[in-house]
Amino acid sequence: MTVLIPTWVDGDLVAVEKLEAHQRGLRHKAVSVFVMAGDDLLIQRRALCKYHTPGLWANTCCTHPNWGEDPETCAHRRLSEELGITGLNLSHRDRVEYRADVGGGLVEHEVVDIFIARLSACIPLDPNPEEVMETRWISLNRLNLALATHPARYTPWLRIYMQEHAAQIFA
Repeated sequence: MTVLIPTWVDGDLVAVEKLEAHQRGLRHKAVSVFVMAGDDLLIQRRALCKYHTPGLWANTCCTHPNWGEDPETCAHRRLSEELGITGLNLSHRDRVEYRADVGGGLVEHEVVDIFIARLSACIPLDPNPEEVMETRWISLNRLNLALATHPARYTPWLRIYMQEHAAQIFA
């Protein structure tokens, strides 16, 4: 299945196939979601069939909007598709840009709209096994400790978010 994502090529925003954008390291739009229950963040371990960073832990949901798709609509769509989560009140936190080698000759160069949802308690999940192999609720303090002691277990973007953008995301 060909997925076209909004990508900048020579200064113009155009639709480019997702894998090609990563192979060429092109700057493209993305969305990341952080779902909090009290002090705990919902993180997911990416399915082993993912074409990059399989088996690594990431934030609640991270994806690319389809061509012409609004970032918040994309965030709701992927929460449902990846984790079976619907009906959350998402708050837009920031737009950040990063560039990271994700292995296998692939590069994420993303302009990311970041959303957060704050819940009073953990919610039921229905992870899609083609997307997610495991989920966990973890305090931000424990996550930061885990990132410091075992960084290779986590996606490059989660490490970047927590090291460089935590104040904007969780304030």
